[in-house]
Amino acid sequence: MKEGGISLEQARFLDPTTICKWDEVYKLRTGDVLVNSTGTGTVGRTRLFNETCLGKYPFTVPDSHISVIRTVKDVLSEFVYVYISSQFIQQYLEDNLAGSTNQKELYIGVLSDMSFPLPPFAEQQRIVAEIERWFALIDVIEQSQSNLQTTIKQTKSKILDLAIHGKLVPQDPNDEPASELLKRINPKAEITCDNGHYTQLPAGWVCTTIKNVCENINGLWKGKKEPFVNVGVIRNANFTKDFKLDYSNIEYIDVEQRAFSQRHLLNGDLIVEKSGGSDKNPVGRAVLYEGIDGAFSYSNFTMVLRITHKETILSKFLYYYILAKYQSGVMNSMQTQTTGLHNLILDKYLTMPLYLPPRQEQERIINKIEILFKKLDIIMESL
Repeated sequence: MKEGGISLEQARFLDPTTICKWDEVYKLRTGDVLVNSTGTGTVGRTRLFNETCLGKYPFTVPDSHISVIRTVKDVLSEFVYVYISSQFIQQYLEDNLAGSTNQKELYIGVLSDMSFPLPPFAEQQRIVAEIERWFALIDVIEQSQSNLQTTIKQTKSKILDLAIHGKLVPQDPNDEPASELLKRINPKAEITCDNGHYTQLPAGWVCTTIKNVCENINGLWKGKKEPFVNVGVIRNANFTKDFKLDYSNIEYIDVEQRAFSQRHLLNGDLIVEKSGGSDKNPVGRAVLYEGIDGAFSYSNFTMVLRITHKETILSKFLYYYILAKYQSGVMNSMQTQTTGLHNLILDKYLTMPLYLPPRQEQERIINKIEILFKKLDIIMESL
């Protein structure tokens, strides 16, 4: 008796020598109403049996943890099913369970003695037909909702992709080119105005790398009790809505005092997952820390990207850039391909091409992303 209906995937099998001993009354029939009679959390769960679920099997019988309601003539089993499935009756069953907290039981007498309002047969049919009509409509709405959620997620990814390629906002010729700014800040920085994967950068943009604009600092293993950002915080972050850290998942662990001061998070740090990935969920995800300097540390399964010259690149732009790359699948080639948990290949990650626009354009890009995301979030929340 599953959430979605009835499945025989986990059914057990009768001893073949005893099959002939089972009376026909025990064999489930189309229209039987099945009610779970045992199990905390699932007791009272009600399903309508249909022989089509048997597949290649000739019949099935219920075990002792299921009660069967078999209707008589002129009582529609579908009506009994929706009545017992109603919130009112489910609460009644919950209130009349027996047994301990760990193993609740629904005695069959509770079902057999339960009051049952019986309308005329024709009205039973009309009630069931109306319920089925509404349920069909709800199924369509839920499917449409799921499709729209997928579309919104894809739209956000497309917005990010346009943003990091200079196609989300127009360029302003009055902006100081990023190359001039980068040379002034870091004369040794490797920069280019084209790239093999993106041969025509927008006006004022340069191609550099993450290591040219950030330092990377690995996380801690142990020490004094302090608030601690674990790798699970990154994995569980909501990347389809607000892209924020979930502080309810912050842990408290021991970190060494002599190392701790070097591993405090600063406002604008990007915390990157560098260990524990898989083929489906590669490492390289990042979250942006927007909080009080020194309030948190971070684990050894993560690292921090800290911008060395804030006048070069805005941390939020770098965050959106990395998020766009992650969602496009770029990080799949930046992790060790082992049978267990994957780890980030640091050199590949830090030398990943970074298309850097002028500082003023970064601000315009961030503002545009957040305006569009806010509109999409409003739609998502209204579903």
